[in-house]
Amino acid sequence: MKLDEIKEIAKKHNIKAGKMKKAEIVRAIQAAEGNEVCFETGMADNCGQDDCMWREVCA
Repeated sequence: MKLDEIKEIAKKHNIKAGKMKKAEIVRAIQAAEGNEVCFETGMADNCGQDDCMWREVCA
């Protein structure tokens, strides 16, 4: 997913992405949705969120 697409999702959650990095934006979206804030934290194998929309690009 491109950064512009991620920023659009963030905007829908009233998150002002500004100069935030991709991982920071995704984590803010995860928090806004009430999900585990785990994107690119090395927890992909243990997060238990198999249906996460970020799963394919998470490490």
